[in-house]
Amino acid sequence: MKKNILFILFIFISMLSCQQDIPMVSLGIDNVYAIERMKALILHPEFPGERYEWSMIDSQGNDSLVSTDRDYIFLSATTGQFQIKLHIADSQNPVDHEINITVWEESVAYSRYISKVYEYCPAPGQFVNELPLYQDGDTEETMRQKAEESISGKNDVLVSLGGYGGYITFGFDHTVVNIPGEKDFKILGNAFYAAANPNPDAPESGGSSEPGIVMVSFDRNGNGVPDDEWYELAGSEYNKPETKHHYTITYSRPAADHIATPDKGTPITDSTYIPWTANDGTSGYIAKNSYHRQDYYPKWIQQDQISFTGTKLADNAVDESGKGTYYVLYTYDWGYVDNHPNEKTDKISFDIDWAVDSDGNKVHLPGIDFIRVYTGVNQQCGWLGETSTELSRAEDLHVDDSSALPNP
Repeated sequence: MKKNILFILFIFISMLSCQQDIPMVSLGIDNVYAIERMKALILHPEFPGERYEWSMIDSQGNDSLVSTDRDYIFLSATTGQFQIKLHIADSQNPVDHEINITVWEESVAYSRYISKVYEYCPAPGQFVNELPLYQDGDTEETMRQKAEESISGKNDVLVSLGGYGGYITFGFDHTVVNIPGEKDFKILGNAFYAAANPNPDAPESGGSSEPGIVMVSFDRNGNGVPDDEWYELAGSEYNKPETKHHYTITYSRPAADHIATPDKGTPITDSTYIPWTANDGTSGYIAKNSYHRQDYYPKWIQQDQISFTGTKLADNAVDESGKGTYYVLYTYDWGYVDNHPNEKTDKISFDIDWAVDSDGNKVHLPGIDFIRVYTGVNQQCGWLGETSTELSRAEDLHVDDSSALPNP
C-alpha cells in the first residue's frame, strides 16, 4: 500500500514538472503562413510584454526592424518567401518566435481600377441629381449603384460631389500596398489650366481647379465594410494657417414656399436658394443658375438637413475681371483630387505615407482598402456656381494593366 502511494505521488510530481515546461497560453501566431499578394495578414501575439520588436530578414540575411507595435500587419505587393522574427521583451517571460510566410500570385488577376463604390453622399450643388442622373424612385442604394457604374473599371464618367463636404467612398478588389518612396494610386477629375490665366509666370497655376480632399482607411477588422478609422492624406495646404480643421457645415433643403431671389442681369436665378451654416459662425447660400434648372439638394435624401465635417481649404477662386464675369480657380501644389489636369500624372497621384490622424499626427499604414474623396472648398463663384469636386476614375499604380486606357 505504501509503495502504491509513493508511485502515485511520483507520477503527480512528474506531471507538474511537465506542465511547467508547456506554456498554458498559446502565442496566437503560427510558424508558417501562405497568403496571396496584396492581402493583409494581421499578426497579434497573445502574450503581454514590455516591448515588441518585429524584424524581417532581408535578401542578405540581415535582420531589419520593421515595427515596435504589438500587432504587425504583413502586406506584400510581390510574391516570394519572407521570414519575420518577433521578440517580446519581458523581464519574466521573454519570447522569441520565427514566422515563415509564403506569398503567392492571386488566382484571378487583380484589377488596376475601382471595383466597388460603398457610399455616394454629395452635398447640394448644380450638378447633383445630374451626375449621376436622378430618376423618380431612386434611393440611396440605386444612386450608389449609378455612381459605381460611372467610375468603376475603365468607365470614365464624371460623378459630382456637390459643395463642401460631399463625398464618395470606393475601393479596389485588393488592398492597395504602401510602397515606400512611391506614389500608390491616382484619381482622375476634370481640372484644366486656363489659356487666359492672367499669371504669365505660372501658366499652370490656374484655370478650373476644384480640389477634393482624400481620406484613406485600412480594413483592420476584416469585414469588408468602411467602418474602420479614417486618415486624411495631408496635402500641400494641410498645415497652412488659413486651412480650417474640424469644420462642420449644415445645408437645409429649400422650404416649399421659398421665393427665389434672382440677381438681375446675371445667370443667377436664385441667390438664396440653399442656405448653409458652419460651426465657425459663418453662413451663406448655394445659389441656383439658369444653366442647371433641376433641384440641387439630393432628391433621394429624406432629411431636410445634411451635415459634413472635415478639413476646409482656403478659397482658391479669384474674380480676375473684377466684374464677376471671369473667375480663375487657382491650383494647390499637390495632394488633392480635381486640382490638376489628368495628364499631370504626378500631380494627380497620392502617397499613402501622407496619412495623418484626426490630430494631425503622421501614421504609418501598410496599405489601404477604402478611399474617400470630399469637396474641400466652400466657395461660390458668381455665375460659375459653387466649387464642386468631380472625379471619373482611380487606379492602383502598383497593378500592371497592359490594356490600360491612356489618360483622357
